[in-house]
Amino acid sequence: MDAGTLLCPIPLNPNRPYSLRRFSFPRFIRASSTSQGDYKGPKPKREWVADWVSRNDDAVRSLPIYVGGASLLAVLVNRSVSGIAPVADASSAQSRADLLTLGLAVTNILVGLVWLSIRPKSISVVNPQGVKCQRIYSHLPDFVVSELLWLWESMSAVSCCRSLVIVYDSICILQIGIAAASSFDEVEPVVVDVNKLIQGSLYRGVLKSGSQSYLANLSLYPGKSELPFLPSNTQAVILQPLGDKGIAIIGGDTIRGFTTSDQSFVPSPLWSC
Repeated sequence: MDAGTLLCPIPLNPNRPYSLRRFSFPRFIRASSTSQGDYKGPKPKREWVADWVSRNDDAVRSLPIYVGGASLLAVLVNRSVSGIAPVADASSAQSRADLLTLGLAVTNILVGLVWLSIRPKSISVVNPQGVKCQRIYSHLPDFVVSELLWLWESMSAVSCCRSLVIVYDSICILQIGIAAASSFDEVEPVVVDVNKLIQGSLYRGVLKSGSQSYLANLSLYPGKSELPFLPSNTQAVILQPLGDKGIAIIGGDTIRGFTTSDQSFVPSPLWSC
């Protein structure tokens, strides 16, 4: 089945009773491969320098200090054995060269100290705090349900996606993955309040722009309060508009965890009819 048949406008009637049905589908991933002989295509290029730097991070950060210290010591030794007066003389070419070298050596030492004091914050995968959820709008055709599940399986398998909510034509047609637990019953997921979501600034902003919005670090955005159905510790979110009738909300478990390829993949199965 072609993944492009997912949401070619689905005739939904908002006046029909809104009911949810739960499915228990086995997890699957569609893939195809050929086993005719060994792979003979181009092999990925290995970056030896980058690999060495990543394995020796502390040594690389300390390297400017060693270089600056050795340069400083070399200038002092050269000054003492060259027979030149220890007092700097502006008219002497040697003195001017020594002063310049001393400045470069001190700069190297300062750079090394800065590199050691400033380190990038380590980014780790978090375990979403919530309950498992799989709610699908009951009036969807079977082929649409199949495509929605294929989309979920694909994204959760190859990216940091842990939650997926699709709202279309003022109806929540899919809520799957990890959802926030209800305050009344901790084993029940929070139901998506579509009316409240539509009135929020995130939803209206994405539909107005007509382009994807990537919240790489959700905790920094005040609009996080408009997504109470996602786990409280959701790290990143992709907001993908579905024309002017809906939106797909994809929650991840890692800050800046969605790559450029992940962001490009999202609209393809949703609207490539």
